Amino acid sequence: MAVPEPDARLAQEKEEESEEESEILEESPCGRWQKRREQVNQGNMPGIQSTFLAMDTEEGVEVVWNELLFTDKKAFKAHEEKIKTMFEQLVLVDHPNIVKLHKYWLDVKDLKARVIFITEYVSSGSLKQFLKKTKKNHKAMNARAWKRWCTQILSALSFLHSCEPPIIHGNLTSDTIFIQHNGLIKIGSVWHRVFANALPDDLRSPIRIEREELRNLHFFPPEYGQKTDGTAVDIFSFGMCALEEFILSCLTLNPDKRPTANNLLFHRVLFEVHSLKLLAAHCFINNQYLMPENVVEEKIKELDLNMVMAEIRREGRPGAQWRYSEVSFLELDKFLEDVRNGIYPLMNFAVSRPHALPRALSQPQEDPQKAKTPTPEPFDVETRKVVQMQCNMELNEDKTQWHLTLLLILEDKLHRQLSYDLLPTDNSKDLATELVHYGFIHEDDCEKLANFLENAFHKYRSPPL
Repeated sequence: MAVPEPDARLAQEKEEESEEESEILEESPCGRWQKRREQVNQGNMPGIQSTFLAMDTEEGVEVVWNELLFTDKKAFKAHEEKIKTMFEQLVLVDHPNIVKLHKYWLDVKDLKARVIFITEYVSSGSLKQFLKKTKKNHKAMNARAWKRWCTQILSALSFLHSCEPPIIHGNLTSDTIFIQHNGLIKIGSVWHRVFANALPDDLRSPIRIEREELRNLHFFPPEYGQKTDGTAVDIFSFGMCALEEFILSCLTLNPDKRPTANNLLFHRVLFEVHSLKLLAAHCFINNQYLMPENVVEEKIKELDLNMVMAEIRREGRPGAQWRYSEVSFLELDKFLEDVRNGIYPLMNFAVSRPHALPRALSQPQEDPQKAKTPTPEPFDVETRKVVQMQCNMELNEDKTQWHLTLLLILEDKLHRQLSYDLLPTDNSKDLATELVHYGFIHEDDCEKLANFLENAFHKYRSPPL
């Protein structure tokens, strides 16, 4: 029998190894998430015993399957309702620069219990890996890219710290900051400090907060881990990650004198007045649900490319003109996509509005053993935003009831069509709230949809003039 050539044998071994890693070990109860054998290390996350690559069969993308193991089943059962409430609310934390927690469920068997939760998979690597490659290739850090990264990190921290009560990251290092190929920054490991604060002492052991690796000690301030530490912990860590210019203000030993994330967004190193282009892009994205899906493409077709779109007039000398023919529409599409993904967040010019954070994440809960009824099984929370809405209303055959057909187009191009026979008591606000409750739309789209439906009701129900 012929012996395979070394190259062929190596290729065969790699193929077999790949097939083994792709083997499905377990499925979620709903069948949507499939756990693979391949383990991943998506940042330094204390307390997470196992992290596996998994497949989201509904969206066709890879995700991370995280497992928290509790060996004391009796203690776990005593606090099960509190754990469920905490995870239900963590799923609602949503920001383009924060690794998303999609779904969770409990697996209680024999003497052990597991909490399994699915998080977004960031495949491009961490900031530490990027900096190593940059150093290896003898390339200097691009100042513009550095500013954009810092702005995105601070935007995420400002969001967390402006929650009521504030969410402290507590583990911000170059291992837990991820860079996508398109320049989008994501910070991971947001939840481990929340876990430790929310869970009782007898369940904290698997997720205790500690400086697990000596190589990361320089990211943590002197007050780290003390009862009095707060959001200033994250500012110190950010300063160590940024390592430029305003580092000294971030590394002040007195935590009360460190700037906030919102303050740093206005530092002279980062701050710049937003261009009209960026402001217009955010306005377009925020109101895109009111426009047809291909509105940009259609508007471009209607334009006279020789038409002047902007002009600077100067006294005593020639002015300057810009025509539509000088605009790259492919670059415009990419820019809009980058804004939609969170690469160019707007600074907070107004006083930051506190984001409502459920009490389960910080305040003590009542003893679940005294609870009269169990917490109901949560519905899937929709994390995608609506980019376009269309609706139609028709009277039934006997002209006594309106039939509503609603088409929602989500940001990943998913088309969701819903139909409903309206009752005389129905109103737009209640219908929009119900769609959020059952996971059909994102919570942030509730008010937009309510206004959209109200306009539709007025249009169809009003008698003709």
